[in-house]
Amino acid sequence: MRIALDDLSGPEIAGFLEEHVQQMRSLTPVDSKHALDLDSLRKPDITFWSVTDGGDLVGCGALKRLDARHAELKSLRTRPARQRSGVASRLLGHIVAEARRTGYERLSLETGAAEFFVPARRLYEKFGFRYCEPFADYRPDPNSTFMTLRL
Repeated sequence: MRIALDDLSGPEIAGFLEEHVQQMRSLTPVDSKHALDLDSLRKPDITFWSVTDGGDLVGCGALKRLDARHAELKSLRTRPARQRSGVASRLLGHIVAEARRTGYERLSLETGAAEFFVPARRLYEKFGFRYCEPFADYRPDPNSTFMTLRL
């Protein structure tokens, strides 16, 4: 597997992210959907990585700067056929290491509260993320779960 910075200019990543947004829309009410679209992920406060394996796109993830000490994990996704194969663990480890290297003291995330998101929450727990109150511009939402990790 190869993890590399991605400028989001290729058609394959565009399609991969569109699938992600559509899946989140099918699982979460519109007012509770926080998945970023391609244009939002291209903003200068976001660093984005793609994961390839044998030349195939198998995952992605991003780090959004909230302030000098706090960042948010965004758009962590594994191709459905590759789920539970270590893609997300490897990428999450990479992003956590990059957040530490960058000097962030805290890394937070929002994920779904529904049963579908249990594997994601277990992965975050495995990496030391703990449940927390909403952060940044988020508000309490029964469809959202908030987690944070002190780096």
